[in-house]
Amino acid sequence: MGILNTRKNKKYSYTPRYYKGEGNPFELKHKFDEYRVTVGSDKGLKNKLNNALEDYKYNDDRSGANRRILIIVGVLILVFLFIIDFDLSIFFSDR
Repeated sequence: MGILNTRKNKKYSYTPRYYKGEGNPFELKHKFDEYRVTVGSDKGLKNKLNNALEDYKYNDDRSGANRRILIIVGVLILVFLFIIDFDLSIFFSDR
């Protein structure tokens, strides 16, 4: 048992007696998996990072979530600077 290797789950060929649906009833799958590129058994940090960057680049952001996150982060930074009494006058010159 290695430190970096993860253990694979055992697979059994059990089928339920009264199941008449399609596919495997025991398959655990997230409802957005078919839309994601980053979900899978890609090995290595480089492949995961490249897939995440491609997904971010080519994903249409129709709801404006990225802009909303930037606004929220900006407001939180300003609140934090206000709480610690940061002096913003160091960014402005007194000419």
